[in-house]
Amino acid sequence: MSNTFGKLFTITTFGESHGEGIGLVIDGCPAGVELDLPFIQSELDRRKPGTSRITTQRKESDSFELLSGHIDGKTTGTPLGFFVRNTNARSKDYSHIKDIFRPSHADFTYHAKYGIRDYKGGGRSSARETLARVIGGAIAKLALRAELGVEVEAWVQQIHKVKLLEDPKEIKLIDEYQQATRCPNPAIAKQMYEAVDAARRKGDSVGGIVKCRIKNAPAGIGEPIYNKLSATLGAAMLSINAVKGFELGSGFEGTEMFGSEHNDSFYMEGSRTRTRSNHAGGVLGGISTGEEIYFRVAFKPTATIMQDQATVDSHGNEAVAEGKGRHDPCVVPRAVPIVEAMAAMVLLDQWMLHKARMAM
Repeated sequence: MSNTFGKLFTITTFGESHGEGIGLVIDGCPAGVELDLPFIQSELDRRKPGTSRITTQRKESDSFELLSGHIDGKTTGTPLGFFVRNTNARSKDYSHIKDIFRPSHADFTYHAKYGIRDYKGGGRSSARETLARVIGGAIAKLALRAELGVEVEAWVQQIHKVKLLEDPKEIKLIDEYQQATRCPNPAIAKQMYEAVDAARRKGDSVGGIVKCRIKNAPAGIGEPIYNKLSATLGAAMLSINAVKGFELGSGFEGTEMFGSEHNDSFYMEGSRTRTRSNHAGGVLGGISTGEEIYFRVAFKPTATIMQDQATVDSHGNEAVAEGKGRHDPCVVPRAVPIVEAMAAMVLLDQWMLHKARMAM
């Protein structure tokens, strides 16, 4: 099983949803990065469960322990170790699905691959694993800010059929609906909240779209052909639980445009080469252009719902997956910091590869 992500800046994660906890080892982090521990915790707080009525009611503080790789508040260049203990695991809640394959979960595929599975909360297939990614992303963000002034920010653009049409210039979450949905428009955030709450009351779930942008990334980052920046971003996003789609720049909407409309013409701004539009999403030939990198990530409706569903068990018998337990009726708001984290780690890793290539 692959549990390591990245080439030079790497994270290796371990732990299960209902085990002792979730941990990670970060290797290849540059030395001398200021470790802003409150910032790392704030990133985890954005992802943690139990923060509103429309998230799972599992209560976890998600407080982390920093085990290694630092001195006097800075990274040493040696492996950073982190661990977050599970404090509210209720394994008995899953005894009724010990031999049952829940529809649209990884139960069947893990069993098919390994001949055994961790039925308690899904084990490694649980989205609880993503808290380790958020820690890795927080470290990557700190390094990118210090080295390049890069900022990574994401927001919820759509939940079910409620869409945010404008592209916010600044992301400000000021009220309870915006905080709960991660949508920066107050009126749309309230509609999104109501859509999720309506699904929750019916014992159902909904999906949606997260939009992300990377600001101040320099031109030239990304490896040609098989390790393109666009390809690694896509692979990173598709590795997140419940993700079913990724599009960079104009994405699928670009198929409805003429080349004369879609092409981003170049011009000079002082000594810097710029583009008048940015349908490419800040990447050409798999390499960053220096313009804003932006992309969208589509999340399916949460697979766990509070309705009984027909299925089969591990012995091939017809069965019923009972609709009970703790779950998010919509995973999209809590996915925002995960999307940012994966984007930050990709960009830092690609920048380090670029530096290594230029030093040869």
